[in-house]
Amino acid sequence: MKVLIIEDEKTLAYELEKFLRKAFFLCDLAHSFKQGAEKLELNQYDYILIDLGLPDGDGFDLLKKAKKTNPDAAYIILTARGKLEDRVAGLDMGADDYLAKPFFLPELQSRMQAIARRKFKIAEELLPLGLFSIDLQKRFIFFENEQIELSRKEFDLLSYLLLHKNRVLTRLQLSEHIWGNFADDDYDSNYIDAHIKNIRKKLNIYAPTEWLETVRGVGYRIRK
Repeated sequence: MKVLIIEDEKTLAYELEKFLRKAFFLCDLAHSFKQGAEKLELNQYDYILIDLGLPDGDGFDLLKKAKKTNPDAAYIILTARGKLEDRVAGLDMGADDYLAKPFFLPELQSRMQAIARRKFKIAEELLPLGLFSIDLQKRFIFFENEQIELSRKEFDLLSYLLLHKNRVLTRLQLSEHIWGNFADDDYDSNYIDAHIKNIRKKLNIYAPTEWLETVRGVGYRIRK
């Protein structure tokens, strides 16, 4: 999942980035209202963490802007403002959660996972995937009782497609969510094609993968 951290306290921002990267999130950082607005115009994110007390603007105003450019993202407000009216205002503006500083990083991760379960309607620990089952949190995929080894990028790609099942995702969309932001001259759609080929090769040993579809000229999707 791709996360934008908008936090002017750089020590905290770097701690958040380090912690979330260890949990397999891709992270972008912004330390001001202006930087945050620029990144929101250019990129799509799964999670946006917003500090209200930015040096050059109010986080509530940035939240309003962000909802227009990133309507599908999940929003968590991180702030030292603990007043009830601030919490209510943030939630009324469309924030998914509100976490008062100081907070424990594992609590933030738990709240992000709870949002994902609600957003993608994940009720069970193991999700069905054709004749396979996948544990997104523990990052395992099984056929019957046998665990199948996938590389980190292969698992990231497969799980992202699963979370957006029945939706066609372009090669560029998949690349941005697997590798993060990259320069145009580094982009090669063959990266995605090669990983999809490897996933099919590994899984087809156990069972057919007709649910993993190639949409010619566009990208891929998992069909339920």
